[in-house]
Amino acid sequence: MSTTNLSAYNSESIPDAKKMRFGIVVSDWNSEITWSLLEGAVTTLKKHGATEKQYYCKACTGKFEITLGAQFLAEYEDLDAIICLGCVIQGETPHFTFICQGVTQGITQLNMEYNIPFIFGVLTTLNQQQATDRAGGKHGNKGDEAAITAIKMAALQREIEK
Repeated sequence: MSTTNLSAYNSESIPDAKKMRFGIVVSDWNSEITWSLLEGAVTTLKKHGATEKQYYCKACTGKFEITLGAQFLAEYEDLDAIICLGCVIQGETPHFTFICQGVTQGITQLNMEYNIPFIFGVLTTLNQQQATDRAGGKHGNKGDEAAITAIKMAALQREIEK
């Protein structure tokens, strides 16, 4: 299976994030992976002009709680986009499927109910190695990709609202 590097992109095509505000909700579960995703997202936001005053990070206990954490950010902060970061690694029970479906549906619902983009930066992997490979490993960092998507979607919304 061929997977592209999640951190590879043409930086010239990314809008300036200097006047944007971002929320980031990150799951503490699988923290060695999720905190690497967070580091990637923050580094990318800064690379494109965001300062520490322009992003607001909050941790939540698990993957399922990401949706409510993101909703809290949307309701209590004035943000242009919210990045949702987490990692679900398949185990021996159907728990993996239920959590992945719940978080995916929850983030999709937030996109429909609020007037800002919620970015899906949740890894859904079959094993620890796949997660590591996508959190700063050989396939780059999904946090980078989530931050780029947040910047682009916030810029798209601003463009359309003009």
